[in-house]
Amino acid sequence: MYVFKRVSFRIAFAAVSLAALIVFAAGCGSTGQGKLVEGKLNVVTSFYPLYFLAEQIGGKDANVINMIPAGVEPHDWTPKSRDLDTVSKAQLFLYNGAGLEGWVNDFLQGLPRDSKLVTVEVSKDIPKISGNPEDEDDHPDEGHVDPHTWVSPKSMMVMAKLVLANFIAADPEHKASYETGYNALEQKLSALDKEYSDKLSGVKKKDIVTSHQAFGYLARDYGLKQVAIMGLSPDAEPKAQDLLNITKFVKENDIKYIFFEELVSDEIARTLAREARIQTLVLNPLEGLTPKEASNGDDYFSLMEKNLQNLVLALQ
Repeated sequence: MYVFKRVSFRIAFAAVSLAALIVFAAGCGSTGQGKLVEGKLNVVTSFYPLYFLAEQIGGKDANVINMIPAGVEPHDWTPKSRDLDTVSKAQLFLYNGAGLEGWVNDFLQGLPRDSKLVTVEVSKDIPKISGNPEDEDDHPDEGHVDPHTWVSPKSMMVMAKLVLANFIAADPEHKASYETGYNALEQKLSALDKEYSDKLSGVKKKDIVTSHQAFGYLARDYGLKQVAIMGLSPDAEPKAQDLLNITKFVKENDIKYIFFEELVSDEIARTLAREARIQTLVLNPLEGLTPKEASNGDDYFSLMEKNLQNLVLALQ
């Protein structure tokens, strides 16, 4: 992770009101919400990447319900009483952990005493990346741990293995079916990992400037350096000096593109791009599908392929 040193220089947009710029649009989710089904392994997931893993592995023998609906930012979402009722009657609850779901501890304490729910922190086997403690005043991210593990195919392979183990433990009768689903998923993730490794090892540049500090695991696993405008949460507000430092970095390192997300406001990224006279590209943190992506049939793999195409373009 690139750590900025405070510098002093003047720039035209330094006086721009950050409060006016930090206006975020609807965020991430999935179309996977549903009801419990008798006779199947009922699995509830906290957000889209885990829903995707569970669906791929569970196949016809699992009923997977995603808690966060389309159009909702998972960093800010909090569950309702009906969510607690659904989860309490399921067999498995998959959540990311690493601080992504700030509500999870209180939520689980509200479960009925007779609930047989098994809870799984799916990111627990992945070595975590710390945030920037030096930026605590600027980006007060809880625990300074980066929760965005799923953005790296390498991490998704680790997470998929843990999901498989818990599916088998909860429903050993369908072990063979779950293993079949997992093997197909693992082959695709392995191929995606190889494609990322092969293509990103050949690019000339290694620095990516992003609107949201969501790509640390991808950067770590594939030899890149992430320079983020905002913190681990997409609504962490940067100070004017942060923007000045990033603009200076962009100019001094011949950065050609600034990456932004479709699910949050791109105003700051575009302001920086205009000031530096460069372009913007999408880099999707895959926290959920937009309604358009869902209707187009996009999923984790198609969006990660688009991410790779944009990374290669930006880093030539």
